[in-house]
Amino acid sequence: MLKRQILFILLTIGILGCNTPNKKMASNDNYSDIIVIGAMKDVMWKGELNGSISIDTIADKKGLYGLGPESYLTGELLINDGISYVSRVTSDSTMIVEKSYDLRAPFFVYTNVDDWLEINLSSSIKTIKDIEKLINEKTLEFKRPLAFKLIGKVSKAIIHIQNLPRSTIVTSPTEAHEGQTNYELNNVQVEIIGFFSTEHKGIFTHHDSYIHLHLITKDEKKMGHLDELIIDTMKLYLPKK
Repeated sequence: MLKRQILFILLTIGILGCNTPNKKMASNDNYSDIIVIGAMKDVMWKGELNGSISIDTIADKKGLYGLGPESYLTGELLINDGISYVSRVTSDSTMIVEKSYDLRAPFFVYTNVDDWLEINLSSSIKTIKDIEKLINEKTLEFKRPLAFKLIGKVSKAIIHIQNLPRSTIVTSPTEAHEGQTNYELNNVQVEIIGFFSTEHKGIFTHHDSYIHLHLITKDEKKMGHLDELIIDTMKLYLPKK
């Protein structure tokens, strides 16, 4: 009888030991304080365009920051300090930016930040690659991945909004970007929200980058995914450790 009890206990421990990693793998991709839902590569290569998350289900909206595309790639989403925005294409030169939480995203990354460390940028920091390198150097002792933001004036920026035609079948990045519309901004005050990670290429950053950036103008009339940047004068904000 005692042998049977011991065998039962050992088998139970073995089963629990096998199941625990599977449960962890099936859970949301949680790293430090960053929450990741879905994956960019699944949207681009598998055509998983439907919403993996309803934005209004995010409970804690205090100091909330997040970004991703709208479901079915019909717009761009941004949460900036608890305010949720969606931008959509209206023409080759115009867009509409609205405030709403009634939105869905096929992949999305978000976090809550209440306290920021302000850093003045040197005049040599001008481009997205410059920002990426600077953040990598300054956050080696931080929890990573992490959110960051830039506030100030840009000399030039190019943003895009996804505008995929309805019923489009997506099996590659080329197909996913059909209908994408680009907009050039010059000499404007903006805020840029970004997420940095060296571990999430193809998840919430592109395969050749450690950062994903969305830009919104100070007047909140233009917003989109940031592709190109020339900084005039800006400050960088990192979450305090």
